[in-house]
Amino acid sequence: MLFGSITDPLVQFAVDVIDKLGLVGVFLLMVGESACLPIPSEGTMLFAGFNVANGEYSLLTVVTVGVVANLIGSWIAYGIGYFGRVDLLEKHGRKVFIKPHHLHKADDWFERYGDATVFFSRMLPIVRTFISLPAGVARMPFLRFTVFTVLGCIPWVFLIAFIGQQAGDRWEDWKEHLHYVDYVVVVAIAVCVVWLFVRYRRRRGSEPAAVDAA
Repeated sequence: MLFGSITDPLVQFAVDVIDKLGLVGVFLLMVGESACLPIPSEGTMLFAGFNVANGEYSLLTVVTVGVVANLIGSWIAYGIGYFGRVDLLEKHGRKVFIKPHHLHKADDWFERYGDATVFFSRMLPIVRTFISLPAGVARMPFLRFTVFTVLGCIPWVFLIAFIGQQAGDRWEDWKEHLHYVDYVVVVAIAVCVVWLFVRYRRRRGSEPAAVDAA
């Protein structure tokens, strides 16, 4: 991108954390990623796989730490969605254009397709970071959520760590494939700006009506 990569400093941050903390760093980063923090799990597990190639850890250990950490982070995001559902609707529903029927639709969706949604979403870049939040809002049964989160995390975490292991010293070459995150972040920022602008215009439009009514 013309203005530089957004992901580069995030990946470098992950590398620095793992360099200093080892497996504890992998654990903390993967928890944060699944708890909706902007930490690319690809960068974390690629570098962890590189450390496997160097003989510092076994692949099984790295994958186990990554999956367990992802599960715990997912529980955090799920809990935020689960216990924040009422506040989301009653306090902030109008601000973010969420109405009761929207939540009912989410409930129906996760009731019918929740297992597949969680399982496959855990293997999709970007989506995997945030899927736990709507699952919690929709009150997906916790045990089902846990089982399909683990099942979805295993192939993703294993694949990225395995690629890092096979790439060895060339693991950084794979960072170039992470720049799709840049575009997603830019789109998210653009959507927020448009949303704020629309809110501003609506408020400005309602002010004359309020004055006339007075």
